Amino acid sequence: MDAYKWFRRSVSNLKKPSLPSVASKSSENKLQPQEDDKIYGITEQLIELVKSFSIDTFRNFALPDEEESGCDAGKSGNVRMDLSDWQETHAMLVLSRVKELALLRFQLCPRYLKENQFWRIYFTLVRSLVVEYELHAVRVARLKQIRSESETVPKSSACEVEMSDAKLIPLSDSTTSVE
Repeated sequence: MDAYKWFRRSVSNLKKPSLPSVASKSSENKLQPQEDDKIYGITEQLIELVKSFSIDTFRNFALPDEEESGCDAGKSGNVRMDLSDWQETHAMLVLSRVKELALLRFQLCPRYLKENQFWRIYFTLVRSLVVEYELHAVRVARLKQIRSESETVPKSSACEVEMSDAKLIPLSDSTTSVE
């Protein structure tokens, strides 16, 4: 019996070093969500604020009267399409990270609030915490757009100039000027 226990312990000790390598792989997979959290403003402070929201927080919130944008038919997954790309991704991430918000949304929409009203209230409530992340994302997107425009314009302009020069010089004139 003692030899059997010794053998089991030896085999189990051999398997233990392989566990950290598996854990390190899973921690590598977890880095991507943490990087997304940083980009989309999902911080501990935001999570604590969102967890403090209640049904009354949303129901008693006075929205300014603006034109409602159509019906709820334009949905992508569970988030409205009238949100910006950054807001849509932020909303999906916060719904997946904070189950209390997902539950609130389930309880409120569509019985008490329309989907677009829910998200307008949410982004108004968390504006002070996420505005810097959203502005950073807008700046990065604008820089990418400017960079892509500046890369494509010179290439097409050079081709157009060469083509226009080739059209201007007739073949017969170029042969006579050489003579």
